[in-house]
Amino acid sequence: MVPGTDGGLLVVIRFNGGGEGSVLIDQLRQAGELLARQGGLRQLSIGRATDDADLIVLTLEWESVGAYRRALSDFEVKVSVVPLLSQAIDEPTAFEILHVRDDDGARDSTGALARDAGIVSLGEAAAGYVPPVS
Repeated sequence: MVPGTDGGLLVVIRFNGGGEGSVLIDQLRQAGELLARQGGLRQLSIGRATDDADLIVLTLEWESVGAYRRALSDFEVKVSVVPLLSQAIDEPTAFEILHVRDDDGARDSTGALARDAGIVSLGEAAAGYVPPVS
């Protein structure tokens, strides 16, 4: 098993609808149709905060980081979906899926975060492979 490939990727993107929540939800539905055609999308959900009708959330579960990146690199997605996603609240959005519990039971994933991810900066890694955090 290659670290980071077994759990998938969870993308959580929040938007401030600014009073136009129903318009934003329609736009996200259309974006979801296009993203689903790219392959690798397990599930897409659109939600609204129960205590703030202007706060909209889009959650996407992808088979892998690669599937997500390939979907975003598609020309049609770049033209019509990426500009919509750029209107999101500026915060981290992509998360490794490390544990799942569903009708099939509970499963853990190894993840792909290197043990030194918090202390080694981009370009400083000396090894081709650093074991994931356990």
